[in-house]
Amino acid sequence: MGAPDMLNYDVEEIVKGDKEYLWHHIKPHKLFETAEQLIMVEGKGLTVTDIRGREFLDVTSGGVWSVIVGFGRESIGDAIAAQLKKLPYFAGVYGTVPAVQCAEKILATLPRLGKIYFANSGSEANEKAFKIVRQAAHFIEQRKGKFKVLYRNRDYHGTTIAAVSASGQNERKEQFGPFVEGFVEFPHCCCYRCPFDKTYPGCDIECARCIEDVVQKEGPETVGGLIIEPITAGGGIIVPVPEYFPIVQDICKKHDIWLIMDEVVCGFGRTGTFWGHDHFDVDPDMVTMAKGMASSYEPLSAVAVKQEIFDLFLNDPADPDQRMNFFRDISTYGGCTGPLVAALETMRIIEDEKLIENSKEMGSYLLGRLQELKDLPLVGDVRGMGLFCGVEFVRDKTTREPVSEAEMAKIVASMLAQNIIVGRTNTSITGLNVTMNFAPALIITKDEVDRVVGALRYTVEAGI
Repeated sequence: MGAPDMLNYDVEEIVKGDKEYLWHHIKPHKLFETAEQLIMVEGKGLTVTDIRGREFLDVTSGGVWSVIVGFGRESIGDAIAAQLKKLPYFAGVYGTVPAVQCAEKILATLPRLGKIYFANSGSEANEKAFKIVRQAAHFIEQRKGKFKVLYRNRDYHGTTIAAVSASGQNERKEQFGPFVEGFVEFPHCCCYRCPFDKTYPGCDIECARCIEDVVQKEGPETVGGLIIEPITAGGGIIVPVPEYFPIVQDICKKHDIWLIMDEVVCGFGRTGTFWGHDHFDVDPDMVTMAKGMASSYEPLSAVAVKQEIFDLFLNDPADPDQRMNFFRDISTYGGCTGPLVAALETMRIIEDEKLIENSKEMGSYLLGRLQELKDLPLVGDVRGMGLFCGVEFVRDKTTREPVSEAEMAKIVASMLAQNIIVGRTNTSITGLNVTMNFAPALIITKDEVDRVVGALRYTVEAGI
C-alpha cells in the first residue's frame, strides 16, 4: 500500500478543523470565534497562496523571518528526501556524514570558533549557551561562581522559561514567572528612544558603557555570560552605532565574561553579510543560530563556541573528581539528518545565487525607499540593515508619542488587504508595539520592493 495523499483534502473540513483543533501561536483566539483564520497551502518565491486561492506577497519570510531562500525550492526537498531514505536520524552521541559536513561549512564562516553543537530551535541553542556558562561556573577554577548572564532590554532570546528569563521584552514575559534566577537586564541601544535621553554622537555611547555599572552592581565574580542580538529583532529592528560593540566587548574581556552572539534572526545573510555581527568590530565567544539556517524547510539550530571553551570540558572520565566535567547535554532532534542536508543545500543556494549580495543591494534599496516615507504623518523612524528593516509609527513626530495598538493593527490590516503580509512588534513591549518590520526572503526584487513600499505609502496617506 502506498503512502496516503496528504495533499488531497476538503477545503471546508480544513477550515472547520482549524477552528476546532488548533491552538495558534501568539494569537488571541477570541478574534477567530467569528472570523476565519488564514490557512496557507502553497508557496513559490515570495508568494504564498491560502486555502481560498488568494495570493499574498510575503515580506516576513514565512512569518518569523526564516524562509530565507524563498518557497518552492525543490532542490532542498530532494536533498531531504534522499537523506531520509538513507538515514533519517541517529542521536548526536554519534556522528553522521551530514553533521560533519554541515559543521565544517558553518565553521568556515566563523574562523575564530572551533566547535558546533546541533540542536532543534533557537530557544534551545540559547539554552545550550546558558548551560555552558553555568556548568563552567561549577568546576572551572577561574570561573567558579560566574553563573549570571546579562541580557539587553528589547532583545529576545527564545520561548523556554530560561530563554524568556533572558529576554528584554516585558509583554513576552508577563504571566510566565517566576523566572530563572541569575539573568540580569541592561538598557537597550535604540537612539530614537534613547534610555538616557541623549543624542548620538554626543552621548558617549552610554548604552554600552552602562554595562560596566551593571557588572559592578552584580559583582564581576558572579557574571559569566552576556547574550545579545547583533541587531535587535523582535524588539523593534534596532541597529547599534559602530562604537557600541567594541565597548561591550572590552567590558566582557575585562571581567572574563563570555560574549554570546544570538544570530538566530540575523544570520545566514539576513543583514547583507553572512552574520549580523560581521558588520561590527566584535569577536564573540559563542554564536547561536537557527531560523534561516535550513531556511525552515526543516527545524535546526546550533551553538558554535571557541575552541578554548570546548577544551575546558575535556576531562578524564576515569578520574572520579573529573568524570562529571564534560558537557552533559543532549538534544534529541539535534540528531536529525534531514535538517542538516537542508542547511547544506540552503548555504549552497545562498552562495551560488549570490543572495548575500542581493540582501545587501536590495536591503539598501528597501531602506532608501522606506526613508522616503519619513515626511509622511505617522512615520516616526526608519531603521535597518540589509533585508531587515523597520518603520516605527508615531502619532506625534515632535513628542514621538506612539500610535495605539488599535491604530497599528489597522495599518497592518491595510497592508494585508492589499495582499501583502508584513510583520510587526507583537505583544513585546508595552506601548511600543508599533514597529512594522520587513524581512523578505533574500531573493526579493526591485519590483517587489516597490510594490511593498507603494502599498505602505497608500496606507499612511489614507490615514487611520
